[in-house]
Amino acid sequence: MRAVVLALTLALVAGHPSNFSPDFGAGKTLVYKYEALLLGGLPEEGLARAGLKISSKVLISAAEPKMYMLKLMEPELFEYSGVWPRDPFVPATKLTRALAAQLLTPIKFEYNNGIVGKMLAPEGISVMVLNIYRGILNVLQLNIKKTQNVYELQEAGAQGVCKTLYAITEDEKAERILLTKTRDLNHCQERVMKDMGLAYTEKCAKCQQNLRGATAYSYVLKQVPRGVLIMEASVNELIQFSPFTEMNGAAQMETKQTLVFLEIQSAPIVAVQAEYITRGSLKYEFSTELLQTPIQLVKINNVQAQIVEILNHLIANNVEKVHEDAPLKFLELIQILRSAQFEDLEVLWRQYRSQPAYRQWILDAIPVIGTPAALRFIKEKFEMDELSVAEAAQALIASIHMVTANTEAIKLVEALALSKKIEENPLLREIVFLGYGTMISKHCVEKLTCPIELIKPIQDLLAEAVAQDNTQDIILFLKVLGNAGHPNSLKPITKILPIHGTAAVSLPMRVHADAIMALRNIGKKEPRMIQELALQLYMDKALHPELRMLACIVLFETRPPMGLVTTLANFVKTEENLQVASFTYSHMKSLTRSTAAIHTSVAASCSVAVKILSPRLERLNLRFSKAIHMDVYSSPLMLGAAASTFIINDAATILPRSVVAKTSAYLAGAAADVLEVGVRTEGLQEALLKNPAITENTDRITKMKRVIKALSEWRSLPTSRPLASLYVKFFGQEIAFASIDKTFIDKAIALATGPSIQTFGRQAVQALLSGASFHIAKPVLATEVRRILPTAAGFPMELSLYTAAVANAAVKFKAVTKPALPENFHLVHLLKTDIQLEAEIRPSVAVNTFAVMGVNTAVLQASLLSRAKLNSIVPAKITARLDINEGHFKVEALPVAVPEHIAAVQVETFAVARNIEDLAAEKIVPIIAEEVFKPISREILTSKMASSFEASWSKSSEILRQDVKAQAKPIIIRKAAQFEKKYCAKAAALGLKSCLKVATENAAFIRDIALYKLAGRHSIAISVKPIEEGVIERLEIEIIIGPKAAEKIIKQVHLSEEEILEGTPMLKKIKNILAPQRNATLSSSSSSLSSRSSRLSSSSRSSSSSSRSLSKSSRSSSASSLASLFSASSSSSRSSARVSKRVIYQHKFQKNHKKQTLTSQGVSRSRSSALSFEEIYRKNKFLGNEVAPAFAIIFRVVRSDNKVQGYELSTYLDRPTARLQIILANLAADVNWKMCADGIILSMHKVTAKIGWGAECKQYDTTITAETGLLGPHPAARLRISWNELPAEFKHYAKMIYDYIPAYILAGLVQGKDENSIKQLSLTVAATSDRTIDIIGKTPTRTVYKLALHLPITLPLEEIKGLTPFDDVVDKVHYLFAKAGAAECSFVRDTLTTFNKRRYKNEMPLSCYQVLAQDCTEELKFMVLLKKDQTEQNYINVKIADIDIDLYPKNADVIVKVNGMEIPVDSLPYQHPTAKIQIRPKDEGMSVYAPSLGLHEVYFDKNSWKVKVVDWMKGQTCGLCGQADGEVRQEYRTPNGHLTKNAVSYAHSWILQAESCQDTTECRMKLESVPLETKINLHGQETKCYSVEPVLRCLPGCYAVKTTTVTVGFHCMSADFAINRPENSVDLRETAEAHLACSCTAQCA
Repeated sequence: MRAVVLALTLALVAGHPSNFSPDFGAGKTLVYKYEALLLGGLPEEGLARAGLKISSKVLISAAEPKMYMLKLMEPELFEYSGVWPRDPFVPATKLTRALAAQLLTPIKFEYNNGIVGKMLAPEGISVMVLNIYRGILNVLQLNIKKTQNVYELQEAGAQGVCKTLYAITEDEKAERILLTKTRDLNHCQERVMKDMGLAYTEKCAKCQQNLRGATAYSYVLKQVPRGVLIMEASVNELIQFSPFTEMNGAAQMETKQTLVFLEIQSAPIVAVQAEYITRGSLKYEFSTELLQTPIQLVKINNVQAQIVEILNHLIANNVEKVHEDAPLKFLELIQILRSAQFEDLEVLWRQYRSQPAYRQWILDAIPVIGTPAALRFIKEKFEMDELSVAEAAQALIASIHMVTANTEAIKLVEALALSKKIEENPLLREIVFLGYGTMISKHCVEKLTCPIELIKPIQDLLAEAVAQDNTQDIILFLKVLGNAGHPNSLKPITKILPIHGTAAVSLPMRVHADAIMALRNIGKKEPRMIQELALQLYMDKALHPELRMLACIVLFETRPPMGLVTTLANFVKTEENLQVASFTYSHMKSLTRSTAAIHTSVAASCSVAVKILSPRLERLNLRFSKAIHMDVYSSPLMLGAAASTFIINDAATILPRSVVAKTSAYLAGAAADVLEVGVRTEGLQEALLKNPAITENTDRITKMKRVIKALSEWRSLPTSRPLASLYVKFFGQEIAFASIDKTFIDKAIALATGPSIQTFGRQAVQALLSGASFHIAKPVLATEVRRILPTAAGFPMELSLYTAAVANAAVKFKAVTKPALPENFHLVHLLKTDIQLEAEIRPSVAVNTFAVMGVNTAVLQASLLSRAKLNSIVPAKITARLDINEGHFKVEALPVAVPEHIAAVQVETFAVARNIEDLAAEKIVPIIAEEVFKPISREILTSKMASSFEASWSKSSEILRQDVKAQAKPIIIRKAAQFEKKYCAKAAALGLKSCLKVATENAAFIRDIALYKLAGRHSIAISVKPIEEGVIERLEIEIIIGPKAAEKIIKQVHLSEEEILEGTPMLKKIKNILAPQRNATLSSSSSSLSSRSSRLSSSSRSSSSSSRSLSKSSRSSSASSLASLFSASSSSSRSSARVSKRVIYQHKFQKNHKKQTLTSQGVSRSRSSALSFEEIYRKNKFLGNEVAPAFAIIFRVVRSDNKVQGYELSTYLDRPTARLQIILANLAADVNWKMCADGIILSMHKVTAKIGWGAECKQYDTTITAETGLLGPHPAARLRISWNELPAEFKHYAKMIYDYIPAYILAGLVQGKDENSIKQLSLTVAATSDRTIDIIGKTPTRTVYKLALHLPITLPLEEIKGLTPFDDVVDKVHYLFAKAGAAECSFVRDTLTTFNKRRYKNEMPLSCYQVLAQDCTEELKFMVLLKKDQTEQNYINVKIADIDIDLYPKNADVIVKVNGMEIPVDSLPYQHPTAKIQIRPKDEGMSVYAPSLGLHEVYFDKNSWKVKVVDWMKGQTCGLCGQADGEVRQEYRTPNGHLTKNAVSYAHSWILQAESCQDTTECRMKLESVPLETKINLHGQETKCYSVEPVLRCLPGCYAVKTTTVTVGFHCMSADFAINRPENSVDLRETAEAHLACSCTAQCA
């Protein structure tokens, strides 16, 4: 029945449209009672909240058709800051009185069919008051449909256009219509919201929203003749925010409105005598709250005077140390400066620019105010030469990133970029242009469509730079477009990319790399567009591998979907370039481990993709390109951090081509790339290691070019110029970059060695000598993040995070020199003077962080505020003496006044309410009321109470504890979670006591979740004080070098057998008693030890049935076995040990030292190395008896009671015996603790050291031996550690270290139980080849093996033995480095092994040179040629520098010719007069060495040869040996760059072919395309086919006497189609005949 009545009512209303809307009839005034309440805080009662309330009568009357007037009567404002709901609202009388004139002024509003239109009001009414009116009118907004009682629509309101649900019912008894509408604030077409400081963050679309809101409206409507009358309206709005997931708590802002009908008055509302102008619509308008920080409320009366007052406060109170409220004062200064006009800044600057302290504070504050006035100020001051370059650079970077990016600010930056003074300075030009891109990015972040006009000037400049071929400008403008991230920039950037068919292919590759990286920010806005382009670049195999890997980075940063990632994986399966494949696979693999919510989808996609790919890609060594991503993320806290590193290599060199490192942060559902650093090292390694003179030898290049003309279609590789570059990004925006080339380095050297630097150094020394004191203060606004959104009542709600810091350092110093320095001294004079320096420094820092949620306006603030304060000061006072000439250095740390806490952190959350008219009445209430915490005695908890740690956090109010010492009186533990503890430690040696005090009081007693644990009070304090009973005056460190060290030694050392027994009468008596029994005791001990060993052996045999030769035990069992690491017993059997050795490693270590001893001393006098060490040691236990100390270090504590305290380290060196002794002694008279380290180089193959410590170095001891030898046939090195007695703690710490070893490392080891020496550890490393090693580790109970471990570098085994071919030390070191990374190509038994370790059989043609290896860049640094003569003997020709070297066999010898002149064997080694080139015999052949020219070694003997190129030449070689780039899948590359599949065809392509029989060489062959002898029917048509790959054939007039078959590709065409040159496309692959030897007739021409 009700539904029928409701339907009839609605039908009646529908039949009369004029009666549909709420009626405010003409000629009468409706009076309502209005009340709005806003409260912010945690939802539970009993905690503090902050809010406000407005109460008033609302009068509404019609002014004209569809136009109404609204007036407030008796308005009142109330503040609230107290414990809800206990404390009452407090009337804000002064604020009400101040706003009364505006609140009592009636306004006009347009109202038609329940829809509020435009608003009209006098100009004098502030935007804030108008927003209060909007809050009232928002209640009147009703979209009642004619025929529906439940419907949904997007409705306009004060907070934007949001999803609204209507429901209409009827109350028959009361004859009322009940209407309910609900607004979902999370689903809005147009949301009114203002974000500041969030332009650089990326929102996580799939993360839980941490800001939610909804508003519920309830209406009681009464039908009246002309419509409906609103009898009552109530509004309930709840907006909640949590930095974590909702399960961890959320703070809320609750808004309630009521509008109750009171009466109808006949008197109309009279408008004021003022012009009513349009002031917007129902939509909320932002006002001065954008410039008002929510942290403090400042009443601005006189801007200039208030700025000066704050500056005076900051300068006066931050001299000796930072004032604890300095960051807050700095924020206040920023707020007032934001209200200042440009003229105010001018006046301030003119007044204080000549005062350094004021100038620095002004230049630190103005850039962060973020207004166009600040930018204009910096621009004009720099153009007027009132700012230095350093000041301008700092100010510009800060200002550009802090300023609000409106049109005015963007125009200012654009004008600044075109300024002539900026253009003259490359650094500032770079900063301004990059900043212009940043401004556009910030401007467009909140706009659906960004104006193209803003980015058009940069696009035009880029096009101009390309036309002028200005590489530096092209790179700069590409980076600007990258910063801007404007989608319209995609087309100009694409023109720079080396896509097939574009003219940009000729641009340097660095330009291409920067163009690809410029796509990253565009990808965040338009991922689909960038994904398509990045995939196209990645799949283009003609591109350089580095560019393809950069495209991969860009692609994954767009978070591609599953289909695209799978497509990428399928492409990688057939990828021939291992660098690209390795990089892509590692990128996918690392992303599979990501736990961050923002990477959820791409991590799942990569998890599927890596299963498609071969796991062999994971086994590629570290020389291949890698992408590494690691993150830590907590889903409940929505908090995490990530780090990514991209290592890009284009050839398998030691030094990567480029490295990009990036850190990211995740907070509250947003992500930001905090810092990114990129470094390109292209050409750097080559520039450091190669000989720079080779590029100047034009004769050599000309000669080599004549030779390579014989190569078929030879193409040189691009020369990598010596170049390094780097860039830095903050929050995804590039702020600086630099290119390091020869010009840059020359300028840096000129600056460093120029007179200005020397003058600066001289002035600095003179300042030290005259003595000075100064202080430096540096304020920083590190964080300003704000989100402002309106509430239903029209007041703005703000969420904000601020971090401000002020650092200060007060410095005093004074220096004295003896003798005094002359007036015009050089810095070299300092090396000959005795310098005494006194310095006192007091660094301090104060950091304040504020997190705010609440109402923030220019006149009223009511918010929940959490404040974290860090204050730290660490003073120091030192004196130093530096006498370089005498080798005497002394530093003293003097006592200094220390504050109570050197570092303290306090965090507190409270509710605050204040208004601009009565700031003195500000009310601050802690979020947890004081009465919640019961008073307790705050005693320092001792270690005995550590077990009650958890109980101190208990929530229960019924737990009792007893005071054992006093009467057993129960004390009730506080309800709230409260904890306080103090940890102290004493350093008696330093006379200091440090304490750490931790205290917390939080709301976890309500809900034990993260947000409630943060709410409350927390503090951490660190204090360092002198020990109360201490008598320590100062600390000294003294270093003496040379013979005079003996004079400074305080405690003389006497090492002897009897030393430990000296000292007390009791010890002397014991010595006398035990002396006669000493020999018997030793004999008994030896017998006992033998007996015990026998028993242990028997015991182990009986337990052999339970042991295993190879143990694959779990981690726990391994840990338990480690527990007996230093034990004397072993549970494994000898039989099992024998099996273990036989299965795993059966070779025994053979000592080189022992062999050398036998050789030098004869077999009759063989002695062990240990005995040799003992003999030397016994002969002279203390080297100080014979030699003076080399140096001494004395650390001493100077005491007032004159007691000696500290440590003394003395070092003695005996050169004849190659012995080093280091003694560390405690200086205390009654302490005989010492540590003695004695090391002897027994031979070139063995070093032994003995370390003893304790009483006179005899309580504990250990012997360390390092030696070389053989393990089987392989060279090896062994490190052994043996001991007699060790402290028990060693075993404990060893087990702790073992527990931290990751399980996957242990899983890769072969472990076996073994019976080794009971007090010995050993580690043996055997080099099974120059690229692989075996590792064997032995403990008393276990033997661990790691076999065939591959190394990323080559071990210079022979060279380490002293066989390096260069005599100069620098040359030897250079050679060893070159050998470590060299690539080797070899030839044995007709099988050639390339640089990339790929083998093939080389069927060499006779009498024709083939290119083995050459520098394929335009520099042509070297060339190695190979020829086989008619007797099938090999000849090698090396062209390097200005010489030709021929190596060939003759009888049993190898002959060497240099430039055609034979070098006799007795004249070897041959040394080039100018270049680093050597020729010397090696083994059975000859070797050519030229590592600085790129050719590490060419070795040649009768049966084999080897070619080695240095690391920096990898990827730049070509020939039979390949490119040495690690790309085994692309090994067979011909001179023209074509990749062939056949080894024979590949080898023949590198022949230096002859042009005619008149050729001076004996070669009579050339490469030519040959027809296929058989006819092919292709697609039903007769065709003739020609080889695409040339085949080796004899010259005309010659015939083949030796042939081979080769498989090549053929291109087929119609039989009647004539073509001179076949196309490159291959239709089929067939065999063809290739000639290997020719015999020529007279007709050969």
